[in-house]
Amino acid sequence: MSRSSSSRPQGARSVQPAAPGKAVRGGAHTIRIIGGDWKRTPLPVIDLDGLRPTPDRVRETLFNWLGQQLDGQRCLDLFAGSGALGFEAASRGAARVVMIERNARAAAQLRANQARLSARTIEIAEADALRLAASLAPGSFDVVFLDPPFGDTALLTRALELCTPLVAAGGWLYVESGERLDPAARPDLAGWSVVRDGKAGAVFYHLLQRENEE
Repeated sequence: MSRSSSSRPQGARSVQPAAPGKAVRGGAHTIRIIGGDWKRTPLPVIDLDGLRPTPDRVRETLFNWLGQQLDGQRCLDLFAGSGALGFEAASRGAARVVMIERNARAAAQLRANQARLSARTIEIAEADALRLAASLAPGSFDVVFLDPPFGDTALLTRALELCTPLVAAGGWLYVESGERLDPAARPDLAGWSVVRDGKAGAVFYHLLQRENEE
């Protein structure tokens, strides 16, 4: 999803699908929405160094964990990149999906895909993820997707410090990282536990919840 370094969505059936995984004009490739209103819809993804969309299999697993549908839920895709997680959440009924992406080209592609889907529940901010997260109100989101650039331990730590307060009571924090997370060994995850986790290639993915809400 990221670079490595309030109404129901409308317009799903107006999208003309292309073959998943094929290159499209401008040298871009595609991601495919797995489920929901836009199921099987391919979306262009620009060729950008370090852009790492969350694989189909991982997204399918994650949304199985979350219960398939996200009707009425508020979601934050902090390091949006290709927007794979955010578009998937909107397709599955999320009432609000905020995508934050700093790279101008990636943000432009997100806006183009938003327009292509007529995705009225999606908000795209071309901004520094950490600065914007610091300005958001506590408890603003039911699901926070966190997929920061791999290999930057300080960035992951700071992102977790900013994101954990944003999760509403009973909500979920999803984290992709280059190593398995152990909340017991991380002050930035004090009071949280890993409910589900998995590994795909070099990617570890985790679904977390506050310990008193399991």
